[in-house]
Amino acid sequence: MKNRPPFIQALTFDDVLLVPQESHVLPRDVELQTRLTNHITMNIPLLSAAMDTVTESDMAVALAREGGIGIIHKNLSIEKQIVMVDRVKRSESGMIVNPVTLSADKTIRDAKDIMANYHISGLPVVEKGKLIGIITNRDIRFETDDSLSIRDRMTVEKLVTVPQGTTLDEAKEVLQKHRIEKLLVVDKKGSLAGLITVKDIQKKEDFPNACKDENGRLRVGAAIGVNENAKERAKALADAEVDIIVIDTAHGHSASVLKFVKNIKKSVGNTQIIAGNVATASGTKALIDAGVDCVKVGIGAGASCTTRVVAGVGVPQLSSVMDCVDEANNHNIPVIADGGIRYSGDLAKAIAAGAEVVMMGSVLAGMDESPGEFILFEGRQYKSYRGMGSLGAMQQGSGDRYFQEGAEATKLVPEGIEGMVPYRGSVRNTIHQLMGGLRSSMGYCGAKNIRDFHRKAEFIQTTSAGVKESHPHEVKIMKEAPNYQVSDS
Repeated sequence: MKNRPPFIQALTFDDVLLVPQESHVLPRDVELQTRLTNHITMNIPLLSAAMDTVTESDMAVALAREGGIGIIHKNLSIEKQIVMVDRVKRSESGMIVNPVTLSADKTIRDAKDIMANYHISGLPVVEKGKLIGIITNRDIRFETDDSLSIRDRMTVEKLVTVPQGTTLDEAKEVLQKHRIEKLLVVDKKGSLAGLITVKDIQKKEDFPNACKDENGRLRVGAAIGVNENAKERAKALADAEVDIIVIDTAHGHSASVLKFVKNIKKSVGNTQIIAGNVATASGTKALIDAGVDCVKVGIGAGASCTTRVVAGVGVPQLSSVMDCVDEANNHNIPVIADGGIRYSGDLAKAIAAGAEVVMMGSVLAGMDESPGEFILFEGRQYKSYRGMGSLGAMQQGSGDRYFQEGAEATKLVPEGIEGMVPYRGSVRNTIHQLMGGLRSSMGYCGAKNIRDFHRKAEFIQTTSAGVKESHPHEVKIMKEAPNYQVSDS
């Protein structure tokens, strides 16, 4: 053991409270916009974890519509992960720049399959790049002969098109005038340039806070490991125009991870790279020196993680975030607080400690949009949830996250558990509660935006008695609040 001074005290969320301060800021007036990297801004400081019971395309779409970003897990084939990224990017857009098309010699069955796969209701028909028609589900909904060619059912006459450069407001007028739902955009040569739909315009109005790229598409991230196919996966994701690649490992301050970050950064162009996890200032600096655009912080803090028990390794999350932020600020690189967040108050403390964004898993695993299975237990609904270090997840493909790729199933040493979390309904309602708690916290502290919160926040250490006092006490809860469940305490 190295010679060292007496043990350093480290704290986590329950160990501290934020001190209320003079405020001229109302919760409804605070701004939650934050930076994920120096090139990507989010409208709320929330990422969903890259876990196979938390984030697939449904969660990524729902979260991006609320202003956050979902990170699609890597326990999938490269092809399936790309399909999920593509679904998110195509789910809505100001104008779909590269719409899915098909040729006139394809069959009705081909059209139905494509529509089902991409969750769309119409397809432009092209021939050598030239627009020749459109086919929608109304044209084929009751068609019994799926072997018919598209040419037999597509709309050709009175095809409504607009030129490139048409604004959404102009497109809205054309859609209304002709009572149609899809508007084809063509260039001067008559080639298909894009597609504008009623649904995309409606979604823009329904979700004004959505986190979108420069082309009006929802932002999405995807996780990769450091195994032998990781470079191929990263290149495929970059080609699919994913916004963020997350190099997801249990120990980001590892020579193999740092080497991989340097190599992968050169091969993915402008795609932003996040890597982790680390728990120290030195680990943060090492990742920044390797070229990451954002550092993910947290070892052993997750609800399903057993690293601190199995390996005896970790740093309490609040102190870890503070140490890593101090180092990252020297390089103007953002930090993500990943793990340990159960309540909106924990989220607020993580942001107050200097994190730009938090990543959540267990809370979001209970949503309608998560891929976990529904479970009915003792008259109450739950959803399945497991850590990526659990035996089941490692057997399915996440073993490399814990540097155990290729190990026999009986030889794996898990650092996570499999269980279930309370069903919580729609992710939109949960995000409203989480961000409402953050807004309240910022209002109490007199902070009008995230940067102001970093500067003004003041912590005070509490005791176990203080923690007990903080929760409801001396009362039997008869009706649960939407942001505080009995099972949480």
